[in-house]
Amino acid sequence: MGDVFKALADPTRRTILDGLAERSGQTLFEICGRLVSQHGISLSRQAISQHLEVLEEAGLVRTRREGRYKFHDIDTAPLENVLERWLPGKDTP
Repeated sequence: MGDVFKALADPTRRTILDGLAERSGQTLFEICGRLVSQHGISLSRQAISQHLEVLEEAGLVRTRREGRYKFHDIDTAPLENVLERWLPGKDTP
């Protein structure tokens, strides 16, 4: 669970997750483009790739290859585990 908090501690990684929540299945090129155009975040592809690696290690992002392209999908299961642990009875008003 510590990996999840470490991954979420960085604002750029949270922004990447927000973008994947809007539209999952993006390539590195698409993620970089969205960060620049929508958020003014201009980092190298290598830096974004490292952020994606941290998110993947935390289980928040899954990657899949199709031909020569690598797609990144959000996985909210680790967040749901945190909610269940820290907010028991979250379904009750």
